[in-house]
Amino acid sequence: MKKTFLVSLIISFAFVSLAQTSLNIVPRPQTIEMKNGNFLLDKNFSIRISPNQNDLKELADYTQRQLKNRFGIKAPQNKKSTGNVFLSIEKDSADWGEEGYALTINPDQISITANNPKGLFYGIQTFLQIIPFEGRKEIPCLFIKDKPHFAWRGMMLDVSRHFFTIKEVKEFLDIMATYKMNVFHWHLTDDQGWRLEIKRYPKLTSVGAWRMEEPGAVFYRKDSSIGIQAKRYGGFYTQKEAREIIAYAKERNITVIPEIEMPGHSEAALAAYPRFSCRQQPQTVSNASGDPLGSSSNYCPGNDSTFAFLENILTEVMQIFPSKYIHIGGDEVDKTEWKNDPKCQALIKEKDLKNEEGLQSYFIHHIAEFLKKHGKTIIGWDETLEGGLAPDAVVQSWRGINGGIKAAQLKHDVIMSPANPLYFNRYQGNPKTEPLAAKWSVNTLKKVYEYEPVPSQLDSIDAKFIIGSEGAIWTEFFKTNSYAQYMLLPRLLALSELTWSESENKNWDNFLKRLPYQFKLFELEKWNYDKKDTGYE
Repeated sequence: MKKTFLVSLIISFAFVSLAQTSLNIVPRPQTIEMKNGNFLLDKNFSIRISPNQNDLKELADYTQRQLKNRFGIKAPQNKKSTGNVFLSIEKDSADWGEEGYALTINPDQISITANNPKGLFYGIQTFLQIIPFEGRKEIPCLFIKDKPHFAWRGMMLDVSRHFFTIKEVKEFLDIMATYKMNVFHWHLTDDQGWRLEIKRYPKLTSVGAWRMEEPGAVFYRKDSSIGIQAKRYGGFYTQKEAREIIAYAKERNITVIPEIEMPGHSEAALAAYPRFSCRQQPQTVSNASGDPLGSSSNYCPGNDSTFAFLENILTEVMQIFPSKYIHIGGDEVDKTEWKNDPKCQALIKEKDLKNEEGLQSYFIHHIAEFLKKHGKTIIGWDETLEGGLAPDAVVQSWRGINGGIKAAQLKHDVIMSPANPLYFNRYQGNPKTEPLAAKWSVNTLKKVYEYEPVPSQLDSIDAKFIIGSEGAIWTEFFKTNSYAQYMLLPRLLALSELTWSESENKNWDNFLKRLPYQFKLFELEKWNYDKKDTGYE
């Protein structure tokens, strides 16, 4: 029988009768019941871990750091039985799932209960958002029972066009954790740069991680201070650094999903190893303007060694990333080279494929089968529907919602990520007053907030295959981490609420009222954000 656990955090203090304060929690909890009285956090506040619950010490340490750094509250860990914070695990049959929790604040005690530490972590996030930044640390008595609407609450960060340091990636994860996001989609490879060390193929980083940005390229247009000289740009993460990020994310209940692009968007890899392209000609890594003249962006499926190359890469990727899922891209494959390549045409004939779309499906199926043998499941953008999906493949729908609808009707799990409105590299306000961004849609905070992940075209059975949503930070126009945060915030908060809260609990006007508290948090943490009017249309 599967064991279920109750994780409880109990905070005790003397009764203090104070007026209730307003709640500014994002994402909005499923149920909130206000009660009389208040609880005061003062110098007697402390954290205690039960002797047999040392596995929860990490949570206690995290809570202690957050209280001190965010509010200046010193909460020592007290091992005595009279300690005011107590963490324990007990069997329970609560119905709030793996990530749900209950938070109870009484005048003399606070408790957070959950089935496991994931729920407790989210209960701590809610508790932290109830504490005022200024004055006496008084919090209202209440009862909250909460759990997420969707299992998949993700953000994608593209580190190929703009390279982020380890510190900056960790800060991105901190922002996600604050708002109960649980999937970090790490876009590690693309035409403009290969960002992950692969020991068997060192040229992927010695060559593929670096590009020359030339005058007129996007990188120059976004930063006119560079001048007229070409600039070498790039960087990569060692396997040790990648594991450091994975561990940091795990402490915050975030799963890291690597994306290794194939068969397209592969110019950086083919600059390092051109023999795996159809042309097999030397080429350079693409700059942010697009494809260099005469370059290849696709792997050649007609070359048997291509699959051996990719399987060797994925073997190392799987050794680094414990996630069940590996994202393989599969989007925007220009099939012109395949049409003109004798080996690809011979393979189409040999395998009795209809056309180049069938060849793409064959390619994806081959990779999916390899990953499945190792206990992994592929995720691909909605172009992977072309020619037929691989069994068990997850589809990430970005070109609107139609790909997601089709995949769900085929009984495949779906992540809804329509570029309009969930791509955060696009303008969030009036393009005349905003910094340079992608121009294809204006994705305002309100548009993000009002998005519903489950399309109305799906019946109740197929709707269950929509496992959640994911926002995307593509970085072709980004020159700093600060600008990335500006594009992320506050839109991430809208995404957080639309994935965590039930639709009936969403209210735009109420959401706006809760934002000023969150803006104070941004400023305290030194997170940059868009401070302008959020109602631009």
